[in-house]
Amino acid sequence: MKRLIFWCIPLMGLLTGCDQPSGSAGNNASAEGGAQAAVYKFKDNAAGLSEYWYEGKAEINRYELQQNRYQGVHPGEAIAIFVTEDFLTDEQVKNDTYSNPNSTPVLKTNLLRKFPTGIYDYSIMTSVFTPTEVQQIPQTLKVTTTAQDWCGHAFMQLNFREQQYEMQLNSYFEKEGDQEEAVNYAVLEDELFNRIRIDPKGLPTGQVEIIPSTAIIRMKHLPFRAYRAEAQLADYEGSTFTGDQLMAYTLTYPELDRELKIVFKYEPPYIIEGWEDTYPSAFDQQPRTTVAKRTHTIKSAYWEQNRPEQIDLRQKLGMEVFPGAEQVKADNR
Repeated sequence: MKRLIFWCIPLMGLLTGCDQPSGSAGNNASAEGGAQAAVYKFKDNAAGLSEYWYEGKAEINRYELQQNRYQGVHPGEAIAIFVTEDFLTDEQVKNDTYSNPNSTPVLKTNLLRKFPTGIYDYSIMTSVFTPTEVQQIPQTLKVTTTAQDWCGHAFMQLNFREQQYEMQLNSYFEKEGDQEEAVNYAVLEDELFNRIRIDPKGLPTGQVEIIPSTAIIRMKHLPFRAYRAEAQLADYEGSTFTGDQLMAYTLTYPELDRELKIVFKYEPPYIIEGWEDTYPSAFDQQPRTTVAKRTHTIKSAYWEQNRPEQIDLRQKLGMEVFPGAEQVKADNR
């Protein structure tokens, strides 16, 4: 049965590579009207999280990945970990000691992507911290992204303070080096997985000024600013993803010649089935598509499962079990 069609916005990306940046980040504030509409939509559509998220476990998803990079598409895998925790709003770190009263519950995404480009490897991770009590704090408070390959590595962090996103960049590229920038509040592409998981009806509608994912900013060496985007939320009608009651966000950035589609189940807990992200490749500027397809999902208190013999749990996620694992298990019995 068809559902109502809404106009909305989405998310995605990440990388830094050996191609040289075309320029340093710039400071361009987002349009005030679009930004304000977005944050109030988050605030006014807060269904709250169910008990699914408060069982003392994380939800771990494994995706088969085909990653657009350089002048080709490369095989790999992505792991998306969703978990609730308490977060200090002033220091913007996890609340470990509960001695600071400035704390709020957040939904955290840890998204890891690993893939080779020819002989050498990429390893990329993005963490996103989105308050779940959105009537009190409707903005995502923090995003961090790290990217490593055989050429070097880079680190990027966003913090929401005083109605701005402050950006810190540490890069091995001469033209980028170490930077600090700030732009006025705008929707973060990085936060939209969390927004879907909390309540997809809370996504902003119409044209919205949005800061692209920190991954795409790194990979494309884009100026740090908001870009105008259009998105449609509708029943998923493609063939890449299978399942019942699938919805898709299709987001178009005209200025970036980029289209992003996020596919998810339209019933709580709104599991992310995968994404497609089409944009010009770095070396030849030909459009190619990154595709990530969910293969496994488990709930686990993974932080307690770190003994050598527990490496078998990786198989439940379809993940690589490294050579020598059986001997290590035997040696630790």
